[in-house]
Amino acid sequence: MFVVKVPLLVGQRNFCFAEHFRVVAPPVAGVCGIVISINICYISCLQPKMPMHNFTAIIEIIGVNPYVFVPEPILLDLFAKAGKSSGPIPIRGSINGRPYRQTLVRYSGDWRLYINTAMLKDSPKRIGELIDISVDIDAESREIAPPGSFVQALQHNTAAKAVFDTLPASRRLEIVRYLANLKSEAARERNISKAINFLLGKERFVGRDAP
Repeated sequence: MFVVKVPLLVGQRNFCFAEHFRVVAPPVAGVCGIVISINICYISCLQPKMPMHNFTAIIEIIGVNPYVFVPEPILLDLFAKAGKSSGPIPIRGSINGRPYRQTLVRYSGDWRLYINTAMLKDSPKRIGELIDISVDIDAESREIAPPGSFVQALQHNTAAKAVFDTLPASRRLEIVRYLANLKSEAARERNISKAINFLLGKERFVGRDAP
């Protein structure tokens, strides 16, 4: 018996291909040989990567927090991709060509994309500026291990830790991501001190006046 394996087709939308198996059994006890053809199709659930939405917007401010409004058609598409229209929605994209990861949130009746200083340098001082933005749903895990030195600093300052533990998950992530992305140990130590003071209400951090 021998098997001939022949690729059959490649799909266009899904990654899809089929294979054709031709099995030939030799004659046995005077019975003619039997030919059996089997088609097997493999389909992956992978979908083509959709392009990001692009738009321009003017930076506005609410309280002390800079933000932009996302155009409604784009917002509705993000809701559809996220499968929800309430609660924080993880997004990714770029601002003036610089990549960012952020959470889209609804506050005071409106959905806003907050622009912190990690996303755009000196964003609180750039109110009224027109910026280029791309945005899409961020499906990647948001889990980031906090720097060990930040964990130790929280352990040594129970008041700051108590505030940190009560923050929304998105706010804790914002702080941890900022610290984790710093390139040098000196910069990280300097900013950990700022983060602790921020949690204690003594200093601004990540573009915010208060936790």
